[in-house]
Amino acid sequence: MSERLSHFKDVHMIGIKGAGMTALAELLTKQGVSVTGSDTAEIFFTDRILQNLNIKYREGFDPKNIPIQTKAIIYSTVYTREKNEELAKAFASDLPVFSYPEAVGMLSREKLTLAVCGTHGKTTTSALLAETLKFSGLDPSAIVGSRIMNWEGNALSGSGEYLVLEADEYQNKLAQYTPWGVILTSVDWDHPDFFPDEESYKQVFRDFVARIPRHGVLVYCGDSADVAKIAETAICRKISYGLLPGAEFRINDYLPAKMGFVGEADVVKQTFTVTHGEESLGAFELRLAGEHNALNATAVLALAVHLKQDVERVRRAFEKFSGTERRFEYIGERYGALIYDDYAHHPEEIRATLKAFRELYPDRRLRVIFHPHTFTRTKAFLTDFAQSFDAADEVMILDIYGSAREEKGSVSSQDLVNLINRFISGKAEYTPVAAELLTHLEETIGRQDVIITLGAGNVWEISHRLAKRK
Repeated sequence: MSERLSHFKDVHMIGIKGAGMTALAELLTKQGVSVTGSDTAEIFFTDRILQNLNIKYREGFDPKNIPIQTKAIIYSTVYTREKNEELAKAFASDLPVFSYPEAVGMLSREKLTLAVCGTHGKTTTSALLAETLKFSGLDPSAIVGSRIMNWEGNALSGSGEYLVLEADEYQNKLAQYTPWGVILTSVDWDHPDFFPDEESYKQVFRDFVARIPRHGVLVYCGDSADVAKIAETAICRKISYGLLPGAEFRINDYLPAKMGFVGEADVVKQTFTVTHGEESLGAFELRLAGEHNALNATAVLALAVHLKQDVERVRRAFEKFSGTERRFEYIGERYGALIYDDYAHHPEEIRATLKAFRELYPDRRLRVIFHPHTFTRTKAFLTDFAQSFDAADEVMILDIYGSAREEKGSVSSQDLVNLINRFISGKAEYTPVAAELLTHLEETIGRQDVIITLGAGNVWEISHRLAKRK
């Protein structure tokens, strides 16, 4: 596999709307590759990115979608040849066929790859890292899992030597990547449809950091005993960050986010100071809410300092960074109520996100619309989910979003509602019909409300429709 991916001048991508697939399509297009693709008709945030790039894709899967001039095929691991006739045709052809992680693995061997991995914080951390390196003049390439507000899409194609990669552990994609530097944020068991237990989940991270070369670097969150234990398997330079004593890069004086008034728009701002060993690096300002984002930023700072980047430039990059789509994203207002959307779909993410909202809006009513993502995750973490909405005043729960992975399961959204209400009676409600939910919100919304759509499915459509209703 010594061939460079960009040497294939016509590439067809099956499942092109996936966040990583779209970023890869963007990167290849900017390297002069002609890209086509196919996917379901469902609308994702990536549709807009693909359209802006003039990438032609068909909705629905059909062997006829593969253009005659195609030189290579890349497919999303959501699909299998047994269940996707277009993919079956690809494998039956003489063309080289690569899974998404195989294709990204080829790219990771062409550059010095800085992989951001862990259960939570990958998207924000990788976006902030890429933006900081770009601001520092290193002109990196990047593949990130969400649209970045400062960019046109979710990829960068730079001429520099670094590739910033949001590295997903699902299906052990990590095994395909060749990292030089790694940020490891967290290891809370996830994806129970693939990892049967906590140990199998942690093992893929152990294997990954063990493959960082001796001259490479691992930046890890020292606040987590599990993360620190995994870091022990690495043979490279190791740098810890966190809020607790003993971290090489330690957060001090964390001030929760508040709304700062800038021009006509309200902007979220938090501040914190960081010490590197005994040396104070001063105060940093971030236009993101939540302690978890102070940690994400400190991981980026630690890696930037290791790469001998100027701390003042890093500070300015942080101040300019305006976040990523579907991460604490402000959508608009409705009758004075504020409407937000967030991708949180794991109990720990929900807990951290709602804690940040509660810090920002201590006196408002937090009304959450949650879209559970996959039956296996909902079932495995049902009790954790039920206890992750403590900071919310009201929780409305849609039907479980099975995605392309699962069609049914032995757990329902009603089960989650019942469990939440066992802890606090009447707090949660099962709301499977989006149109009825919108009508209910329309009739009950008030100036004190902050409405938050949460989840990895298409729940974002509800916040967008609510903000746009006239």
